[in-house]
Amino acid sequence: MTARYVVDLHKVDETQAALVGGKGAHLGGLSRIDGVRVPAGFCVTTDAFRRIVGAAPSLDNRLDQLSRLAPDDREAIRALSAEIRATLEGVTIPADLAAEITDALAHLGEQAAYAVRSSATAEDLPTASFAGQQDTHLNIVGPAAILAHVSRCWASLFTERAVTYRLRNGFDHHKVQMAVVVQRMVFPQSAGVLFTADPVTGNRKVATVDASFGLGEALVSGLVNPDVFRVRDGGIVTRSVAAKRFAIHAVPTGGTQQVAIDPGRREQPALTDAQVVRLVRLGRRIEAHFGRPQDIEWCLVDDDFQIVQSRPITTLFPIPEAADQGNHVYLSVGHQQMMTDAMKPLGISVWQLTAMAPMHEAGGRLFVDATPLLTSPRSRVGFLEMVGRGEPLMRDALETVLDRGDFIPTLPDESTGGGPSRFLARGASAPIETDPAIVAELVERDQASIAALRRDIATLTGPALFDFLLAAFQEHKRVLGEPLNMQAIMAGMEATWWLNDQLHEWLGEKNAADTLTLSAPGNVTSEMGLALLDVADVIRPHPEVVAFLRSVAGEGLPEARERNGGQLRETRERDSGQFLDELPKLPGGTEARDAIRAYLDRYGMRCVGEIDITRPRWSERPGTLVPLILDNIKLFEPGAAKRRFEQGRQEARQKEQDVLTRLRALPDGEQKAEETKRMIDRVRTFIGYREYPKYGIVSRYFVYKQALLAEAERLVRAHVIPDRDDIFYLTFAELHDAARSHRLDHQLIQQRKEAFRSYQTLTPPRVLTSDGEAISGAYRRDDVPAGALVGLPVSAGTVEGRARVILDLAQADLEAGDILVTAYTDPSWSPLFVGIAGLVTEVGGLMTHGAVIAREYGLPTVVGVVDATRLIRDGQRIRVNATDGYVEILP
Repeated sequence: MTARYVVDLHKVDETQAALVGGKGAHLGGLSRIDGVRVPAGFCVTTDAFRRIVGAAPSLDNRLDQLSRLAPDDREAIRALSAEIRATLEGVTIPADLAAEITDALAHLGEQAAYAVRSSATAEDLPTASFAGQQDTHLNIVGPAAILAHVSRCWASLFTERAVTYRLRNGFDHHKVQMAVVVQRMVFPQSAGVLFTADPVTGNRKVATVDASFGLGEALVSGLVNPDVFRVRDGGIVTRSVAAKRFAIHAVPTGGTQQVAIDPGRREQPALTDAQVVRLVRLGRRIEAHFGRPQDIEWCLVDDDFQIVQSRPITTLFPIPEAADQGNHVYLSVGHQQMMTDAMKPLGISVWQLTAMAPMHEAGGRLFVDATPLLTSPRSRVGFLEMVGRGEPLMRDALETVLDRGDFIPTLPDESTGGGPSRFLARGASAPIETDPAIVAELVERDQASIAALRRDIATLTGPALFDFLLAAFQEHKRVLGEPLNMQAIMAGMEATWWLNDQLHEWLGEKNAADTLTLSAPGNVTSEMGLALLDVADVIRPHPEVVAFLRSVAGEGLPEARERNGGQLRETRERDSGQFLDELPKLPGGTEARDAIRAYLDRYGMRCVGEIDITRPRWSERPGTLVPLILDNIKLFEPGAAKRRFEQGRQEARQKEQDVLTRLRALPDGEQKAEETKRMIDRVRTFIGYREYPKYGIVSRYFVYKQALLAEAERLVRAHVIPDRDDIFYLTFAELHDAARSHRLDHQLIQQRKEAFRSYQTLTPPRVLTSDGEAISGAYRRDDVPAGALVGLPVSAGTVEGRARVILDLAQADLEAGDILVTAYTDPSWSPLFVGIAGLVTEVGGLMTHGAVIAREYGLPTVVGVVDATRLIRDGQRIRVNATDGYVEILP
């Protein structure tokens, strides 16, 4: 009889995951590698699973219900998944299918012991391993028991943990199928896991071996602490031998049992050094075959290794491509730009084309190669000083690499004239006079350039548009790189550093510049937050408008929002801004609409993650602003914007008088006061301009985006692409080619969408080496209270209040006195700053946008608090000490 539902394991390979699942496909691929031994077995294919599912028609409705659940709705997931498992296990295996399975068993040995293992189609993928999500059953003996455990494996596709994993990672329950691998059982002396890259640091040159006695189940279940070996370049670099009190062994009649290890063997290594090195050599061969680092399960039987599984390590952050084989050190651009989310390909390529330094992509993020600046003794000192002032964790990570001595070579200074060193030199140009007219001139020039861009691009389409944009990108860089622009930016930053350093030395006062820069003039980002208070003032007197906006925001109207994969999604009406057209039907609605539109005219090019041109702008989704406007109506009285600005200005003036008075009482006091006065005038002249270049960049980006979307609409009409937003998954050059040729590889777009989803699950490191090592850095401080979360103080003060952990600006719902805790805050978050009492972020530095605005508003702020959104729970009371740089969680 020709088999329909069973296939020999050695006759499949890694291209057949749709038939035998990820695990089966990888095991088949492993069996084809010279020198790799895989236990014999067969696969019960996904065709068999579909037949079983077809015998339970009620499953379709239940799967639909499952797809609508949120990943955090554990009770509902538990109940519904249990119903689905019971249904599948209750289906009788058809006689012909059972016969194929028992025939395969007879060929291998009917009464032998077997491992019965789930193998889902969404398993052991390059972007999602699904490790441990479905079932494996060991030492199963006899055809009846094996058939029963095959049914259990089918049902395990719907364990609570597997369902939750799929919901979180965007996999469709209807499309995932289950095969089952049945293999001859092996009875090892030792077993464990080999990672061909260090799973903790990401270093691709370091392999890690975990080993224990008996079956690997003892290690996987956490019954024992394993021996751990780390291997580099064919040698063991570290070893840790654990006291292994127990092992799991097979029982002759079937199943497994826990066995106590003889006390004399407990602290003996489960592998010899020679066996460890041999295993890693075998792992490198497997890694080369699959083309990426692997997580490999192994068994040692009579000094011979058998491989029982290999899957990609999906948690590793990708490494930027380099033009040479030398060592490189990369710095995260996202940590400097306060946007660490994954970017889409068009966003990445446009940023690369308009950036002032070469940038490298990896994992949907951008990195700068700092190697040239670190190889030169002269540039290294200044570079580390500059990085350390803004991002101490990044500096510490760089010093960690340099302290190793052999990773970055030291080269003569004259060899480092390219790349980012040119950008640094540009920033260190000669100082300029303290003259407000300089700032006014720079803003006027840039606005004129943007106006010309809008005018000249208006009628262009097709290849002519792309040729124009390439020239526009050069103008974009020319404006940013203009010496006067760089001098003005650096003037404000350097004056801030000078004031903090000197006033701490002379007066013992920390972060004095924070108060001295309150309500500094010309800060377009802080003005943006205050301007939204003025919009609230226009709307507040009109209760019907307020009620309507509450319905738009979904307050008290659950039907106004849709739940999709656990994330609240704004309705189409709110996204598109159609609500603005409805406002004039209400008393006071015309004034409200005009106020919102005027705000959008000035700030509508902004949005969360605005460095990615593909992100929806406020002008494209005006409803994003509605919750912020409503918070302003609730939390503030009329005229709050003017009062807040004036209050900050008065506090800065009083601080200036206080500082100068105290300085004059010191030795050489008049000279110190005179120098300080010059620096105060300088910081208040230029620090507001620190925010303008970003405003200019995103203003240009919105013009580029509107032109590219119009071109995308033409491509849709020409049937080149099915959806306008598909262009976001192309690079600029690929989109240019598609516009010229009217041809496009649709498979490429689908691959890019899948890659982007996988990148969204990764956390980018501050510093990444060409070996793949992610280095986080540490504060190395011992002057904070026990248990406090350490960070960088960027806006002085101390505040206690309720923590609001918010990861999505659209979901902000604040009360007076709340402290915002979030991952990062780019300029689009600044309208929220006016209504909070303090700020804690995971990402940020002294001169990043959130820090500058926090100081302007006098908002106590600590940034760079690692894992703050995980360690602080929403609603907890916390104390933010933004003078000394730490956060305490209060009882």
